[in-house]
Amino acid sequence: MSKLQKILVRARRQVFSEMVGNNPSIFQGEGYDFIELREYMAGDDIRRIDWNITAKMQKPYIKIFREERELNVVIASVLNGSVHFGSKKFKQDVIAEVVAQLSYSTLKNGDLLTSYIFTDKMVSHNKPSKKIHQVQKSVDDILKFDALNQQCDFKVLADTLYKRLKRKSLIIIVGDFFEIPDFKLLAKKHEVVCVVVRDHLEEKPPKMGFASLVDPESGATLEGDFNAHSVEDYAKKVQLHDRELYETFRKHQIRFSKVYTDAGAGVALRRLFEGK
Repeated sequence: MSKLQKILVRARRQVFSEMVGNNPSIFQGEGYDFIELREYMAGDDIRRIDWNITAKMQKPYIKIFREERELNVVIASVLNGSVHFGSKKFKQDVIAEVVAQLSYSTLKNGDLLTSYIFTDKMVSHNKPSKKIHQVQKSVDDILKFDALNQQCDFKVLADTLYKRLKRKSLIIIVGDFFEIPDFKLLAKKHEVVCVVVRDHLEEKPPKMGFASLVDPESGATLEGDFNAHSVEDYAKKVQLHDRELYETFRKHQIRFSKVYTDAGAGVALRRLFEGK
């Protein structure tokens, strides 16, 4: 069985029988328009309680929504050179797994699926569809893409999607996010969710002594003594970067989650979209 087939079979099993797909709508709440507030009644979904109004009125109130006929789900994969890395499996493969699970969940919900691949430009685009073969095409495009020596430009991604997407959409951006994106305008027009795919070794690398490393984006060779001090200094820089990244997401009201290459993505995705 090929890598593509394994990813598709595993993702389909998780969505339709195990993890992500157990909830009838993994994207619940994203395709709904607010109508009014009313008092809480037994059996109402407590996740829809408006806690600010509840505190003021001293009795629970919930938000009432009008459901749209279908949600437009857009999945954008960012495949710069750094995704060609992994201690257990390449981040690029994990991105493919995440896209497969999200794509099957989208189609199971009866929503429109659109997919993109970005580097420092738009590489590919699969038009909106509800057909199951769209998943295989999207995942295959990711697995076959040569990410080495590719650069990342989040501005190109944000500008492209802002101009191309006329209808309000749920945009899910999947990448390793070693650059801080500015999705402020995009998040005002659409619902934006980010899935950060990482490997533990790139966040906390081991002591290697003198070594030569190749930058997968530029192809440049870096030589040096990767001792305990330099490795610890690098890990602190990654922590500071991620702190700024998460603060930026929160500032722009962007939900996010992190998935590691040595762990399954299903649980993280379910918690992300169920708001747990």
